[in-house]
Amino acid sequence: MFAPQLEHMANGRGFIAALDQSGGSTPKALQLYGIGPDAYTGDEEMYDLVHAMRERIVTSPSFTGARILGSILFEKTLDRTFGGQPAADYLWETKHVVPFLKVDKGLTDEAEGVRLMKPIPDLEDLLKRANAAHVFGTKMRSVISSADRDGIRAAVAQQFGLGRRITAADLVPILEPEIDIKAADKGECERILLDEIGRHLLSDTLDGPIMLKLTIPEVDGFYTPLIEHPEIVRVVALSGGYTRAEANERLARNPGLIASFSRALTEGLRVDMTPEEFDATLDESVRSIYAASTT
Repeated sequence: MFAPQLEHMANGRGFIAALDQSGGSTPKALQLYGIGPDAYTGDEEMYDLVHAMRERIVTSPSFTGARILGSILFEKTLDRTFGGQPAADYLWETKHVVPFLKVDKGLTDEAEGVRLMKPIPDLEDLLKRANAAHVFGTKMRSVISSADRDGIRAAVAQQFGLGRRITAADLVPILEPEIDIKAADKGECERILLDEIGRHLLSDTLDGPIMLKLTIPEVDGFYTPLIEHPEIVRVVALSGGYTRAEANERLARNPGLIASFSRALTEGLRVDMTPEEFDATLDESVRSIYAASTT
């Protein structure tokens, strides 16, 4: 299974659908979908509702490997089904979409201009679960808010350190040192980040390929050296709070950079839509993101 998925991810045309909303981001995702906090009591009901939203998305005729290369899942989704199949199996076997798993446990408080990832004490067990569920790779996020070299160095070192453990488990990690789009010195953050990633690519020994998920840069084509690097399967971009229209416009100016959008993908979807309305809205979203990712 790994080789066909790697081929699809490395050479296919399309983008990644990020459906990995966690406990912190799920209430907002549901609110935008038209489900307010008064519609559920407690986390389990909340997770049931967001899973129903995700299942409606991935079972839509508009959601296929023809335009969507992969999809990132939340940990709780591993134990659930899409269309009666285990979630990860449904994505690959039915939709030809490569499954990834979000493995981080959230962020620490900001220090030195970054928010590092909280410890992941059960990482090895989680990676075993991912392998058993036929997941291809993982994703983990930290956030950079200002151009503090020490902070950015720490964030990149943490990402690569965990990446080594993930490649050792025969999974492909997506390293995501996100830069806040509101950072006053965003361009300088990007220059330091590129330097630090390049330093680790030269010095680190990994047991397999990696991917990167980065904020769309201020300078068009800035991440081309990473896109062309032989050890990097793909460089993907988060929407980061931009509207879908602006994210697509910025993305299209960066050849080889493809989307890994979450909120921008689901923008405009509502729980009270008819099946026809829902599919048409999702199809337009997928169409526009695909076009921006294949420019």
